[in-house]
Amino acid sequence: MASHPVEPCTLALFGGLGDLALRKLFPALYQLDRAGLLPSDTRILALGRETGDAAGRVAAIGAHLRRHVPAGELEEGAVQRFLARLDYLAMDFLEPEAYPALADKLGPLMRLIAYFATPASVYGAICAGLAANGLADERTRVVLEKPIGADLESSHAVNDAVAAHFPENRTYRIDHYLGKETVQNLIALRFANSLFETQWNQHHISHVEITVAEQVGIEGRWGYFDQAGQLRDMIQNHLLQLLCLIAMDPPSDLSADSIRDEKVKVLKALAPIAPEQLGQQVVRGQYVAGSILGQPVPGYLEEDNANTHSDTETFVALRAEIRNWRWSGVPFYLRTGKRMPQKLSQIVLHFKEPPHHIFAPEQRPLINNRLVIRLQPDEGISLQVMTKEQGLDKGMQLRSDPLQLSFSNTYRSARIPDAYERLLLEVMRGKQNLFVRKDEIEHAWKWCDQLIAGWRQQGDAPRPYAAGTWGPTASIALITRDGRSWYGDL
Repeated sequence: MASHPVEPCTLALFGGLGDLALRKLFPALYQLDRAGLLPSDTRILALGRETGDAAGRVAAIGAHLRRHVPAGELEEGAVQRFLARLDYLAMDFLEPEAYPALADKLGPLMRLIAYFATPASVYGAICAGLAANGLADERTRVVLEKPIGADLESSHAVNDAVAAHFPENRTYRIDHYLGKETVQNLIALRFANSLFETQWNQHHISHVEITVAEQVGIEGRWGYFDQAGQLRDMIQNHLLQLLCLIAMDPPSDLSADSIRDEKVKVLKALAPIAPEQLGQQVVRGQYVAGSILGQPVPGYLEEDNANTHSDTETFVALRAEIRNWRWSGVPFYLRTGKRMPQKLSQIVLHFKEPPHHIFAPEQRPLINNRLVIRLQPDEGISLQVMTKEQGLDKGMQLRSDPLQLSFSNTYRSARIPDAYERLLLEVMRGKQNLFVRKDEIEHAWKWCDQLIAGWRQQGDAPRPYAAGTWGPTASIALITRDGRSWYGDL
């Protein structure tokens, strides 16, 4: 399938001096420029509240670029060419009077891409300001960062404020996990290999694990994170999106709406978890002081500017079920947390045992075919299969070995692009396959809202776990209760 062309555009980056822009967006745009993927007349305009000389702000962006791009990928000629595309304008996004100056700065446009690296609470004001100044026509696309709202009601409000000026086909809601190379390979792995797709159901798979573990704490984001918590920050978007891609039925084609239609069906089929079931199916945790990589780290309530009475969760593990023909009776175990022993994102599909065991009885526990899909730190796919031990004296002694595809080892000559590079490029191409539709957001919120409401009703406080561990012991019981264990925990 031929790629859509990359059209010349002006990218207006609202929140252009924020952490996301400096750490992720500008480095991603630099890599696209370095690879020759940005048309020569594409411009980038950073927008922020900070006043000051535009040239000085661009130079500061350049300094951050050199800090966040690996040294081996910094080419001075490419850096200078990229910085020449940049400009800066100071403005208050909430002030309608600021937008005429933006329109003057932009001048005649072939296409405008407005990227909102800001809190969702200002999305509506930005859209209204753009529309009032002739910047919301059919050539304009808007990119929305998560989280979109804090619950279903506020999500409706944000989406409606955007939709008042931009239709769905020009609205791009980012979940950066959908831009990861391995996540993209899920589509190919499942639907281009009959080996897997014929086995991808309740007849052959016993259970599925999805783990997204972070070593870091809240990284100075106390104000945001304490209002959100791990369920809103990670489960509602990243983990449910991964679950949808694993669980969805084959789309009719690779168009954006065909794929997103199937994801919505999965979200609709998620079984609700009643308040009285929370104790058996969901575990909340909050990290206390411990150690990471041998270094002491504070507990959540000891972080800078902490509310020492906060009951916000920094860890969630849950057991979900999908009520449809494909997945009936197959539990999906999801967990995510901060201050875990390692940074790890992976999906593990466990296949059922053969119906008749012909090997020595003591070897039966060894038989466990697993498909491990690693998103980070080392992207790749591993299929665990049973083989015979080598040697004349080994008889029919079984062993488990991986058939392994490591992207970094297999594609040694190719650099694996960052998720934001792919997503920014797809926005410029006008392709929405990797972006989240409004109804996906709302069905995900509806399911998460019932968990939050249940916690409040039950007065469920988060359980403590030491930083550097895999969460509260109750999260281990969550899966061992079914006679299973989390894959790879040390």
